[in-house]
Amino acid sequence: MPDSLPSLRQEIAALLPRLRRFGRTLAHSREDADDLVQVAIEKALTHTDRWTPGTRLDSWMFRIMQNAWIDELRARERRGQTLLPEEAGVDVGDGAATGSQLDAILVRKAVARLSDEHRSIVGLVLIEGQSYQEAAETLGLPVGTVTSRLARAREALQALLGEWP
Repeated sequence: MPDSLPSLRQEIAALLPRLRRFGRTLAHSREDADDLVQVAIEKALTHTDRWTPGTRLDSWMFRIMQNAWIDELRARERRGQTLLPEEAGVDVGDGAATGSQLDAILVRKAVARLSDEHRSIVGLVLIEGQSYQEAAETLGLPVGTVTSRLARAREALQALLGEWP
């Protein structure tokens, strides 16, 4: 566990790939995800006194990101503007795409179509590998709620993936 601010900063920096991955799960677009990660890191570094040494830093950071995303969605709703999600045109025209790459694109599209609460659970449990208990703590939910939401999210993913050949 980090004992000092420089050590805490290093630990947060080591989490960057996971934070970006979770941000993309929540935000649908690379740019929004990067902004979300930046906001979360800024909040974490500004409020290092709120982190309890001996607890999981990744859970604390994921919680900050989740809350920042909720704040962003509320702000967009108030403004009456919702940015369109990034089009999945990154691989357009790339004749080298393999079957597994196409499958990954289809899965990303399916995850993007899930509700916010289901995407959060999928991002933490299925993508980040957190236990149900860890995800529950990160999201401030009972474990039973995480279990039922994940079951519904898996059913929704199956239905969505069944739509594509």
